[in-house]
Amino acid sequence: MIKESAKQIYGILGYPAKHSLSPLMHNAAFKALNIDAEYRIFEIERNALDAFFADIFKQDIKGFNITVPYKEEAIRYLDYIHPDARMIAAVNTVKVSGHKLEGFNTDGAGFIKSLHEDLGFDPKGMKIAVLGAGGASKAITFALCGLKPRKIAIYNRDLEKARHLILRLAENFKDIELKLAARTEDLDIEDADLLVNTTSVGMAPGDKLLMEPKYLRKGLLVYDLVYNPACTKLLETARQKGCRTANGLGMLLYQGMGSLQIWTGKKAPKSIMEEAIKEGKCL
Repeated sequence: MIKESAKQIYGILGYPAKHSLSPLMHNAAFKALNIDAEYRIFEIERNALDAFFADIFKQDIKGFNITVPYKEEAIRYLDYIHPDARMIAAVNTVKVSGHKLEGFNTDGAGFIKSLHEDLGFDPKGMKIAVLGAGGASKAITFALCGLKPRKIAIYNRDLEKARHLILRLAENFKDIELKLAARTEDLDIEDADLLVNTTSVGMAPGDKLLMEPKYLRKGLLVYDLVYNPACTKLLETARQKGCRTANGLGMLLYQGMGSLQIWTGKKAPKSIMEEAIKEGKCL
């Protein structure tokens, strides 16, 4: 019996993931490119992760993004990891090639693109403070170090995780001052040019700031990777202090464009994907 043709299936793997605007962005792109595909949300709890990866080929999934908290953990399921993603030790994009899973990371490039294109910010020679040391932080700090900032300080509630990231960065970048911050007070935010929140803190209404507002000042660029809600408590407080602010919508767009090109080989329709995001954040 010949199997009926069906839509190509793509999606986003994470927990939680229902807040994601990626389906709106990618489904709009598939339509514009005349690709018979559908992008779905795969909200999978950790105890069901093995089963998800075991069923990928049965479900005819062609590719997917990975978000919190699986960007590092997913690596063990993959057959091939792009050198950049292997160096970072985190993956946000998986392409299904035959019966093999290929892992890539478009987060770092997407973040840098957002800094340059949306904010006119060049990290070279800058002092940067980073909250978090997970998969997103790995991609972003490696990408930032490639542009030769003067200093990067990293804080994470799990201090050993931050220490490990600092050591990995130090192995690959010799001329950048790298600081492990045991407390947020040690991030030297008051002297930084850029503060980046790579954690999920801010997604829930009751989330408290990870650092004291007194360290925020006019002239500091505060970039929160959280984009839903569009204005987190960190961004609201930063604006009150006169900081420049940006949420994660820009990074979402550019990393999504990179993922789409990996999956389809086609140039991503930026304006259409961007418009879908803008409409989605108002829902």
